Amino acid sequence: MPSTTDYARASGKEIQSVTTYFDVVDYGAAGDGQTDDSEAFNKAWTDVCSANTSQEAATLHVPPGKTFLLKPVAFKGPCKANSIHFQLRGTLIAPLGTSWSGDTLNTWIQFAWIDNLILDGDGKIDGQGSDWWKSCMIKATFGSSISCQQRPGALNFYACNGLRLHGLTHLNSPRTHIAIKGCVGVSISNIHIIAPEDSPNTDGIDIATSSNVVIQDSRIGTGDDCVAINGGSSFINITGVDCGPGHGISSIGSLGDGGANDTVVEVHVNSCNFNHTQNGVRIKTFQNRSGFARNIYFEHIGFDNVGNPIIIDQFYKDKGKPPQEVLETAAGIQVSHVTYSDIHGSSASDVAIDLSCSNVVGCSNIVMDNINITSAVPGQDIHAFCKNAQGTAASIHPEVPCLS
Repeated sequence: MPSTTDYARASGKEIQSVTTYFDVVDYGAAGDGQTDDSEAFNKAWTDVCSANTSQEAATLHVPPGKTFLLKPVAFKGPCKANSIHFQLRGTLIAPLGTSWSGDTLNTWIQFAWIDNLILDGDGKIDGQGSDWWKSCMIKATFGSSISCQQRPGALNFYACNGLRLHGLTHLNSPRTHIAIKGCVGVSISNIHIIAPEDSPNTDGIDIATSSNVVIQDSRIGTGDDCVAINGGSSFINITGVDCGPGHGISSIGSLGDGGANDTVVEVHVNSCNFNHTQNGVRIKTFQNRSGFARNIYFEHIGFDNVGNPIIIDQFYKDKGKPPQEVLETAAGIQVSHVTYSDIHGSSASDVAIDLSCSNVVGCSNIVMDNINITSAVPGQDIHAFCKNAQGTAASIHPEVPCLS
């Protein structure tokens, strides 16, 4: 195990030099894919987080060519170093099966209260979620959706300001792959998220109560939303992301779930492509809730055989919960100032644009410009549906009847 300090002499004086590099193998991690390496990682984290250096990042190194089995771990700050570099070159795997869950577990790997955290490398994070998915499907068949909801997500960041994620591959989470909550100033780039199309609720990236988040140059293909933006989020920029399979990118959604007052503002989705996804760009809100989603921009978007390319749904119902009555007079989340520009491609359904807005709050200031969506089925006509939405449209196909 490395010492936390070494000593050098300069000008006849003893100077303390702080070690800033910590390798998990030096703490006893086996990396054989079978031994539980959780304790070794926790010990290494204790030292890297307590490294008292103000000039450079303290680095926790996970070497290449090894597979490290981890049970649920929580890496928590605040740390003494100005920045922590978690350098992942090897592979992290979760235990097989569902026996390690516990009734309150919602995360496999958590980072919390760490400023300027860097998690990067060419390594992999594999949640080995297939047993969880099977269990979920069986329980859902017999009507027990609660147990299904208790599956853990793979990677959770809470109150990590200045977070940077880069270069990693994320595989087969039991539930959400990456969750960002309560964070400011997040950069996510060049990552790859992979899970089967039928894996339930395996969102790629979930964002909540966070601001100034940038996601760029990444590929996401899962069984649910590629990116989900939830309440309390603002200034979200998503650029150069390929989505598919999945339920869509920037699914601004489930706003108002649980009766909350939710807001989402300043979302920019730019130069993204959807390939055989269930939805494209979607805004979904619950009824009998309050709040707003506004200043949302979808620009330079490509669709290839997408089920619902453009959709606003103010009557959203969670299929995993008891059925809800659609109430035409119910209050809801206000949706306004939404721009769709330079959007092209093909639709797998005959409704390429669906604006289903309530007659109480409705959808206002919707702008559509330079849109051309055709059917993925040769010779099939497509159309738009529009209810209680107002705004403007120019050079769009199919035409949207309620936009001037």
